[in-house]
Amino acid sequence: MNHKIKIINKTWLTHDVLRLKLERPESFDFNAGQAIDATIDDARFRENMSPFTLTGLKNDAFLELTFKVYPHHEGLTLAISKLPEGNTLIISDPWDSYYNKGPGTFIAGGAGITPFVAILRQLNVEGRVNSSRLFFSNKTEKDIFLYDELSQMLGENFINILTREKKKGYLHGRIDRDFLRNYIVDTKLPIYICGPDDFMEQIKTMLIEEGVEKDLINISL
Repeated sequence: MNHKIKIINKTWLTHDVLRLKLERPESFDFNAGQAIDATIDDARFRENMSPFTLTGLKNDAFLELTFKVYPHHEGLTLAISKLPEGNTLIISDPWDSYYNKGPGTFIAGGAGITPFVAILRQLNVEGRVNSSRLFFSNKTEKDIFLYDELSQMLGENFINILTREKKKGYLHGRIDRDFLRNYIVDTKLPIYICGPDDFMEQIKTMLIEEGVEKDLINISL
């Protein structure tokens, strides 16, 4: 079932990451880790719905989407970013993107962190986030978003990695086998991975080769 909803608020979190606060349809229920398909209520876009992760809490009075805008693609994200507040989107009912398996290790590449935002927020509300660790890989410092919230939530368990910039207070380089051996300490908790397809598959393969049980590795469904 599809729903027509209005944009309540737009906030740029970085130069290319946008957060939308949206109307919540009546009886619209979802769980942390779920996503929707969405598009613009316009003849040019109605047949081209794309997936977006729900980043708000299930008890919020509104819906929240957080996503990267790709200006060079001239696609849906750019078009949505240009819409004034009050314009209408079409969204689907929610569907499973990630299962919330509880506290664990979260490994995110860039905008791949979005499925984890709602899960971590939900764990925080439940008082269960303390045993989780988040590894957030970005190209440069300016690409990091939600830094203050995640730092407050996770403290020293919020670990940032920069791949194209060396800066004090951040790890540098790519998440490779040596990184996983050094930093993935508890291999008995779920390990969530999200990012580009090759990013997820490479890390999943390395973890399995290092002895992590397949059932503990949680990637996009």
